[in-house]
Amino acid sequence: MRIARFAGDDDPRFGVIGDDNGVPTIAVLNGDPLYAGLNLSGQKIPLADVRLLAPVIPRSKVVCVGKNYAGHAAEMGGEVPAEPLIFLKPNTSVIGPGDPIFYPTQSEDVHYEAELAVVIGRICRDIAAEDAAKVIFGYTVANDVTARDLQAKDGQWARAKGFDTFCPLGPWIETDFDPSSVGVTTRLESLGGGDELKQNGNTSDMFFKVPEIIEYISSFMTLLPGDVILTGTPEGVGPMHPGDSVSVTVEGIGTLTNPVVSHD
Repeated sequence: MRIARFAGDDDPRFGVIGDDNGVPTIAVLNGDPLYAGLNLSGQKIPLADVRLLAPVIPRSKVVCVGKNYAGHAAEMGGEVPAEPLIFLKPNTSVIGPGDPIFYPTQSEDVHYEAELAVVIGRICRDIAAEDAAKVIFGYTVANDVTARDLQAKDGQWARAKGFDTFCPLGPWIETDFDPSSVGVTTRLESLGGGDELKQNGNTSDMFFKVPEIIEYISSFMTLLPGDVILTGTPEGVGPMHPGDSVSVTVEGIGTLTNPVVSHD
């Protein structure tokens, strides 16, 4: 099931993506499904008549895993750590499909990072790996945008990964999904007209798998409904510039596309 958050003429709402005689539709839900459940209102709207938003706005946090693919760890000059490398992005960094990624004036080297994202569905702590599926609401696509020069300069990652607009999520949440072996790619359409495949990985290459990640994070941090976990990026990260458009795809979920614009 694909659950989206959308805007039309009213305030943002949630709905289930479907098909009505060949016409893509969204069946409107009453309330946020993370809290109200899948309570259908009976209203259906053509998908073409709405604007998709970030499918979840974390009320608490975005928890991220660094260097979880050997190829990416190597291109960053290191190895996969013995334990998951955890950092946070603020919830104010979250944007949705089609929203602009603002290129900050403080940086000259902003990178894309394609990632599979996990949406937590219930409050949990100390969850064993074998029970991780019980606390997962679904999965979506993420771009862990990073100011690489600030990451190197600061020696920690809060500023480099925490700018407003540095966590695109979308286009929806897929609730029926096996994350064990799916493609994760990035395409970059440049201002000059080029369209290149930049990242081409597979979640089977993740060193720490989703259940292990949830077990590790929940061993020291309570996870809340709507929290999002970014699971790491495959090799091939690189720069993007104002005027570019970056598209991240997770096989079986969909494609998340955002333009890059100057902040000044």
